[in-house]
Amino acid sequence: MKRESRRQRLVAEINITPFTDVILVLLVIFMIATPLISQTNIKVKLPDAKSGQPIEAPKKTQVYVTVAKDGSIYLDKDQITKKGLRAKIDTMRRGDPDIYAIIHADRMAPFKDVVSVLDVLNELGINKLSIGAIDEGRGDRQ
Repeated sequence: MKRESRRQRLVAEINITPFTDVILVLLVIFMIATPLISQTNIKVKLPDAKSGQPIEAPKKTQVYVTVAKDGSIYLDKDQITKKGLRAKIDTMRRGDPDIYAIIHADRMAPFKDVVSVLDVLNELGINKLSIGAIDEGRGDRQ
């Protein structure tokens, strides 16, 4: 009997199936969490509304404009000036003419600052907007 001496070759491959599974799970988690994170974290006390209706999330570009108690303006999470707001919204509108604006104004914010934000949006042709409030009956944001 002749014995064949075979050398076993070392397999130098990495099994990427578990890695792919982890990446897909992370992708799903980020897809679910991103809309929740996109809402602003700026602390404002929204006014109460008796007749407010919750809005359906549109399938277009959304932008959150927040007017804080001290009159400062935020675009999404970044503080911005009125000129900067005009420039950024105009740039976004060129990319998507159906841009949708949601305005959150603190209940103690000066009315003139809220009107100036509305004026900027109106001048740029943004006519799809909502003003955030808290429904007295349910206590949730709209």
